[in-house]
Amino acid sequence: MSQEQGRDWTEELRVQGDALLGKVKELAHEGNVRRITIKDSQGKTLIEVPLTLGVVGTLVAPVAAAVGAIAALAADYSIVVERRENGAGTSS
Repeated sequence: MSQEQGRDWTEELRVQGDALLGKVKELAHEGNVRRITIKDSQGKTLIEVPLTLGVVGTLVAPVAAAVGAIAALAADYSIVVERRENGAGTSS
């Protein structure tokens, strides 16, 4: 019996302050993103946002305000994106 229902993985993206908010909004609307973590240039976590289906719409406005404030603080950020690959029907 296989337990491969899905697989989690992370990726790290580097962005400049002015592109931070747009990238976070883009990621929030993707269906397989489970968590977004924003870190500063020294690797310190500034904000961590768990995303679940159904709450993305209600979460975007307050998170966007927080991310906008963070983007004004510095120039270089990394976004760590935790994703979930659904096991069924994803092979195209």
